[in-house]
Amino acid sequence: MGQPAERESGERTAEEGARFELPPGQRLQKGWPVTHYGPVPRFRPERWEFRVFGATADGDKRCWNHEEFTALPYRSIVADLHCVTKFSMPGAEWGGIPVRTLLELAPPASDVTHVMVWAEYGFSSNLRLADFASERTLFATHKDGELLTAEHGFPLRLIVPHLYAWKGPKWVRGVEYMTTDRRGFWEERGYHNVGDPWKEQRYSYQEEPGEGPEL
Repeated sequence: MGQPAERESGERTAEEGARFELPPGQRLQKGWPVTHYGPVPRFRPERWEFRVFGATADGDKRCWNHEEFTALPYRSIVADLHCVTKFSMPGAEWGGIPVRTLLELAPPASDVTHVMVWAEYGFSSNLRLADFASERTLFATHKDGELLTAEHGFPLRLIVPHLYAWKGPKWVRGVEYMTTDRRGFWEERGYHNVGDPWKEQRYSYQEEPGEGPEL
């Protein structure tokens, strides 16, 4: 795996992150609680595969094994994590593969509007393509220079800093390109289809017209 890249101008250091602004309804969290649904999966590197499929530009799917995927260009960012359970963790340094690298290697078709991010046990989370393609969205392998632990998503979790953390699943295994929106696991169970913490978009009953498909 490559070495961490220098941070972009405008990104906060961890010290600056300690003075960050909380989104509405959030509280400052010391440490990193473990929150997830279901058991922690066992990592089997010989069986691990990352897939990009669905409405790809060329109609074919792309696959990487663990060694190939983690050899892709590495980048680090400093970003906050906002959990819908109302805790926020500021100024973490995340390292991994930028989503934009994946979009370059396996581009979506021109009519793709959303993606479904798939994880172990069939867990899923849907995202608008624009959110997924943000320059700060990252497939994280590291936090603060250390490999993620199994409880926090090793070997791979998605970090989408501008959305609630449930939009970035742990134990990610693939991405499906979609030409229409479809709700993921938590979105089908009453969570907001977009999940912007600054608008406090926690639950589906808060959705405005056009923010999600019918339940």
